[in-house]
Amino acid sequence: MLLYGDYHTHTIYSRFNHGKGTVLENASVAADKGLKQIAITDHGFNHEFFSVRRNKIPQLQEDILNAKEITGVDILLGVEANLISLDGDIDIKEEDYEFLDILLVGHHRFAHMNSLRDKALLNWANIYSEVFRPSKERINRNTTAFLKTLDKYPIDIITHLNYGFETDTIAVAKMAKQKGVYVELNGKHINFTDEEMQIMASEGVKFICDSDAHRPERVGEVNSAMNLIYRLGIPLSQVGNIDKLPKFHKKRGN
Repeated sequence: MLLYGDYHTHTIYSRFNHGKGTVLENASVAADKGLKQIAITDHGFNHEFFSVRRNKIPQLQEDILNAKEITGVDILLGVEANLISLDGDIDIKEEDYEFLDILLVGHHRFAHMNSLRDKALLNWANIYSEVFRPSKERINRNTTAFLKTLDKYPIDIITHLNYGFETDTIAVAKMAKQKGVYVELNGKHINFTDEEMQIMASEGVKFICDSDAHRPERVGEVNSAMNLIYRLGIPLSQVGNIDKLPKFHKKRGN
């Protein structure tokens, strides 16, 4: 199994030193590891601490062009957008699609929400989800928000599903399949049971292995995801970036 691309990497454009490396450093590590393609997907515009700034996008585009030329790695410009309302809104504007090659979406507890109610029910209510089992009501609410997001936007990848924000995994995955969206197997956080993985695979859900690298040396590090695929016998035809490049909504890749 060969990893062809890594589509969830962060750089210094995620503010306050959250991402540790430059675009060139991420691309250089990718080249050293034999990757053909990566995406730069810094945190969405509504993250209260680590967001990339819209006024930095032109410089980011320039950095990507420079890194492509130096390393030979194809580099996509993306963002890891934030879920910001119960109605499934995310922190992307229509004009943002002009520069985006790829769109990732995940839940982050420090995202600025549309309303105080959204913040209370999507952020505060889920803060202790790692300690206390969430109620059915909360799982249904989280799930509904994600389903609405998938229905509204041309999303390419759902990131670290169920990490600090538990959903009905199968319901979200089925909608993702319907909309042509990859379910991420995150190199740091895989929050699915074996049974859920096997059900998703049997339903024909498409997966993608990503590092969620915040340091350059972590780019391409997806061993936990690949081990899971091997152990459960997940068909490689359903994993978008093993032994091939995935297709996204803007038709990048092969």
